[in-house]
Amino acid sequence: MSVFDALVGQPEAVETLSLAAATAGAIVRGEGDDVGSAGGMTHAWLFSGPAGSGRSVAARAFAAALECADAGCGHCQACHNALTGTHADVRMVVPEGVVGLTISVAEMRALVLRAQSAPTMGRWQVLIVEDADRLTEQAGNALLKAIEEPPPRTVFLLCAPSTHPDDVSVTIRSRCRLVPLRQPSAEAVASVLMDRDGTDSERAAWAAAAAQGHVGRARRLANDPQARSRRDAVLAIPRRLTGIGACFDAASALIAAAEAEADAISLERDVHERSELETALGAGGTGKGAAGAVRGSAGILKDLERRQKSRSTRAQRDALDRALIDLAGFYRDVLIRRFEAPVALVHDDAAEASSSAAQKWSAESALRRLQAILACREAIEVNVKPRIAVEAMMLALWQG
Repeated sequence: MSVFDALVGQPEAVETLSLAAATAGAIVRGEGDDVGSAGGMTHAWLFSGPAGSGRSVAARAFAAALECADAGCGHCQACHNALTGTHADVRMVVPEGVVGLTISVAEMRALVLRAQSAPTMGRWQVLIVEDADRLTEQAGNALLKAIEEPPPRTVFLLCAPSTHPDDVSVTIRSRCRLVPLRQPSAEAVASVLMDRDGTDSERAAWAAAAAQGHVGRARRLANDPQARSRRDAVLAIPRRLTGIGACFDAASALIAAAEAEADAISLERDVHERSELETALGAGGTGKGAAGAVRGSAGILKDLERRQKSRSTRAQRDALDRALIDLAGFYRDVLIRRFEAPVALVHDDAAEASSSAAQKWSAESALRRLQAILACREAIEVNVKPRIAVEAMMLALWQG
């Protein structure tokens, strides 16, 4: 067992990170040089790869391996705490804000300030920045200063998509060791579903292909009937676009489905977080001063609600983007059918619908529809209101 077992289809990355973690352990024991010694250990790392490749999974696993006395055994308390996000010396920063979904300079300055302190319980102070491509310019400058003058026993782990590498400033990238991740193969994802979840081989193979290499998405498709229903509704959209009214109805349905998926993912976590925080603040206590402590915690609970709302908005956009990827896969299948290309279909269970569409549409029309979906994704990325972007896309899909 290893903390890197959760990193699917990334043997090169696992080898690199395992060697670096072993070197880090030697440094802690005084058997090696400081950070930057042989073995590839350094103070700043950049995990880059497409959506679903496991960037944050790799960062968390590496953080656990750095804190573990056995370089990531996977069963000790340090590994467990790091992987579950409760380790005192592992801090993760994600984009904040309902509209911009960016990492602010204030939060980055707080992170840099924390980086100056020594580890309190573990072996390293590990700071993980998810979606480092969403750093504002000021936040990037604050982070750059910390990376240029790294404190001892502090490691920065940055995550960014490979589709837009230039969104991370070249000065930051040049000071990080790059860990490229690739999209896991359908076979690797199916193997994970069978070995870890006990999914039967036929359903695992279908879910892995439908998820297009996204492990979390494949797991939901394999185990959640509602997730499969939402996907079926997305793939039915091309047949529903019979007029302008139908386009707006389809847009509303797609937005609602994304919100439902995000709520399903976030609700349980949000309730658990609030319950744990209330307990920590004295809820349910009967001792002297317990009631006053709870009343004085309103600001802390409100801050938690704000962060949960921000995370929910981000989850909704991620769910919408996955739906758009499913829809794009359908039009890709249409092009494959049109040209009779010897390539596997993304949505094999919708083969009849894509074959029928290929007989009715020209290749240029199918390509224009595919480009409309890609344009919608790009518009949402630059903060166009999702409903406006999706409605415009639906009209383009109807017109062809």
